[in-house]
Amino acid sequence: MNNTIPAKTRSAAVMASVLAMALQSAAASESVASTTPAKTTTHTTHGTGVSETLTARQQAIVPIAAFAAVGDLPKLNDALNQGLDAGLTVNDNKEILSQLYAYAGFPRSLNALSELMKVVQARKQRGLTDEVGQEPSQTIPTGKALLEAGTANQTKLSGAPVKGALFEFAPAVDEYLKTHLFGDIFERDNLDWRDRELATVAMLSAMSGVEPQLQAHIRISTNVGLTADQLQQLVQVLADRVDDASSQRAQEALKSHLSSRS
Repeated sequence: MNNTIPAKTRSAAVMASVLAMALQSAAASESVASTTPAKTTTHTTHGTGVSETLTARQQAIVPIAAFAAVGDLPKLNDALNQGLDAGLTVNDNKEILSQLYAYAGFPRSLNALSELMKVVQARKQRGLTDEVGQEPSQTIPTGKALLEAGTANQTKLSGAPVKGALFEFAPAVDEYLKTHLFGDIFERDNLDWRDRELATVAMLSAMSGVEPQLQAHIRISTNVGLTADQLQQLVQVLADRVDDASSQRAQEALKSHLSSRS
């Protein structure tokens, strides 16, 4: 495998931690306090209507993301099969497991994608034909245009421009976040932002020691249109299909978020 990684992806492990700190800083600022969270109407390839319950397809995202994040490949195998049966496409799964690297690192992401390859091949041998799914419908911008697109996406997700002392201290990380995580990844519109946040919350719930990042993404989830009832359902899916510890972490983060809103 080619071990040469583009410079802008080298700080993937740093991105998630920095993102949470930045979002918490933004939430404390007056600009966030006076800004109604932006709910994007783009990147919603599976419909723009907001239901009070998660679909079977959306529920299937949760165990896939959680088991991939902790590297439990046997359980991920089962979850991938269930997800494909529930309506997730092959490309939906690719997007979830590729995005995983920004939160759990390249090793977990690569291992999970390898497991997906095995699952798809085994299903073909059993005579099952899975829908490949969509590719991104637009060309990802580059250079200055990518920075602008990523900055706009970051602002929509967080509800206000994200800035602070940390980015003045480490401006390179600010650029990585804007151009890569929010640009290269979130510009890919073949998985909508609600699904990406469902996956991210499930990933962070499955991992211990990342509670600040989980709290930040619970808030982002509501900014992109997921309801409190849907997030409570995510908590229940974690309890039913993953484990109690993951469910408890998600429950505590959701409770804290709802308390802060009231």
